[in-house]
Parts: sequence; C-alpha cells; structure tokens
Amino acid sequence: MVDLAEAKAAVLSLQTVPYQREWVEDLQELQLKREVAGTSRIEGAEFTDQEFEAALADTPGQHFTRSQKQARAAQTAYKWIREIPADRPIDRTLILEIHARMIAGADDDHCPPGRLRGPDQNVTFGIPVHRGASGGEECARVFDRLCRAIQQEFRDHDPLIQALAAHYHIAAMHPFLDGNGRTARALEALLLQRAGLRSICSIPMSNYYYDEKENYLSTLAATRAAEHDLTGFLKFGLKGIAEQSHRVLADIRVNVQKALFRNVMFDLFGRLRTPKRRVIVERQIEILKALLTLSEPISYFKLQSSLNHAYRALKAPEKAFFRDILELQQLGALKATKREVAQGIGGFDLSQLSINLDWPMEISETEFFKRIQNFPKAKTHSILQ
Repeated sequence: MVDLAEAKAAVLSLQTVPYQREWVEDLQELQLKREVAGTSRIEGAEFTDQEFEAALADTPGQHFTRSQKQARAAQTAYKWIREIPADRPIDRTLILEIHARMIAGADDDHCPPGRLRGPDQNVTFGIPVHRGASGGEECARVFDRLCRAIQQEFRDHDPLIQALAAHYHIAAMHPFLDGNGRTARALEALLLQRAGLRSICSIPMSNYYYDEKENYLSTLAATRAAEHDLTGFLKFGLKGIAEQSHRVLADIRVNVQKALFRNVMFDLFGRLRTPKRRVIVERQIEILKALLTLSEPISYFKLQSSLNHAYRALKAPEKAFFRDILELQQLGALKATKREVAQGIGGFDLSQLSINLDWPMEISETEFFKRIQNFPKAKTHSILQ
C-alpha cells in the first residue's frame, strides 16, 4: 500500500533526524497542547486560546467550563499515556483506565469513568446517525473481543495499521456513554507511541482530525456503511500520520537551523576586536537572540520596546537601534519586509522583522568582514539615509 509506505517513511525520517533532547522536550509540550486541543474541539468543546491555556495551567482556577474540564482531563490522560511501560498489555483494564482518565473531573456527572454501557444504555451518534453496540451483554462481548484482537490478530499487521484500526473500532462500537472519540484517539496515540515514536516525539493526530473534521467524520461514517471495510479510514489516517510527522520534522529542523545560526553568530561576531565594535555587537546579538525566540515576524517598534533595556543608557537610543537593525540587514542576518505603502525610516519598511535562518549557509567569514568594512562611517550613517 503506497499510503502505508509514505507514512512509514515519514515516521522513519522523524526517528532519524538529529536533535537535542531539550528541543524534543519543548516540542513534546507543543504536540501535547495540539493533541489536547484537537481531541477536545472535535467533540464540540469551545474555549478561547486564553481559556485553553488557563485550563492546562499548573495552578488552574476553580470555575471552569465543561470544555475546559475536558481539556484538562485530556491533558492528564495523555501525560499518563506517555509514561505507560512499553511491555504493559493493551487489554480491557488499560482501555477502561484510559477512558476513566479522559472522563474524570469533566463528564463523570453523567458518564461513569471506565465503565461500559449497561443494559438499555444505548447511544446514537454521527451524521448520518449510527448506533453502536447495544448496551449490556452485547457491548461487553464486542469490547472484550476487540481487546483480544488487539493482543492477537492485530499483531499480524503493521503497527501503524494496528493503531488506526483500534481507533476505528472503539469509535464504531461506542462502548461508553460519553468520551468514546477521545478514548479512541488516546488509544491510537498509545499504539503510535509503540510504533516507534516514543523515544523521539509524539505526533498530534487529534490535531489532524480536527483540521479535517468533516472528512474525519464522513470517513468514519463511510467505513461503517461499507460494513467496516477499513480501507478508506486507513488511507485517511495514514495520510494524517505522514502529514503530522512532516510537521514535527519541520519543527525540529527549525531548531537545528537556530542552533547553527547561534554558533555562526557567536563565532563571527566574537572576532570583532575593537572596543567600540564590541559594544555594538553586544546590542546586535541581543537583537538576534530576541528574533530567534520568535516563530513569526515582529514589528520594528515592538522589538525596539522589548529591547529598551539595552539602549536606554545611550544618548540617542532610537538612532542606535535603527543603525543596529540596518547593519544586521546589510549583513543578511535579519529580514525587513518591504511594502509600497507606509514605508518606515530609511526607505524600507521596518514594520516586520524576522531572523534569516538561511544566513549561516549564505555568509562566509570573508564576506562577513567585507560587509563590516563597507558599513557607512558613524558621521555619514544618518538615520534618514
């Protein structure tokens, strides 16, 4: 299957890219937030970015909406999943515990955590409307059959296929009164973790499913209508695994570029010996370090304000900041976006500044010092030039 080969290649690329442990730890937190936000919003949770951050804070408030409680419960569950030993069997007890952690403190007022639907506790879901396994004996029977299959028949298939299949079957049978989708996606995350993503970085599939929510729900419905032929859902899920792996890989590559940028920056700027140039260099390094922490361009005046501490002692701080920015642009270390309207000081638009991560590959030692020598002298380097 081409889709499986592409997904496995993407996962392999993610496994083999060089990285520092610190980067991955930071990325894990980012992926966790993407996973939690995605799995909650698929189910209709509504919260602003500020409300979401508040729900995940170490010291949360006491007056949360149900959506915020669901996000916090999901965060707790996914963190726990990360720590599950690789040799722990994925059996009935484990899946019930995943559900319990997803529900606790959020939906346990109407859904018993970790308990299957009982007699006459039936559910309908989806568009078009579907019905899961009947509550009681049938629900318990099909659930236990799935648990046995995960430990037996599933092992005849690729680990990525196992993860997607487990996701689909939990969603299709809907064994719980609530939290079925969240449990299905969390179980998938655990199986993907065991497919080789544990040591590097998880991929937030719930984020993919939320971005593709209409396709996600319609693919689940079409698979049920096709008498549980998983082909369509597997193709859809494998595409998501590939996309999310490439997304995380891109995040890691940015960190690699930033590390290389820092090395070149400190190496080249550190060779400027004159006392006056060293003072300027210290300020310019502060500018570059600030830009390296950002994921998107920043306005000239906002950056200037954030670095006020490095310039306040100067006689003409605004002019000094502008000269530093202009020199860094001439060196090619940062980029200033040009516009035809509302141009900034000096004839080019200073409203949007960003780091040039390709600079280490574009600048040589010889070219660096040549550009330094060609900077205008202080007396002719007018802010209005």
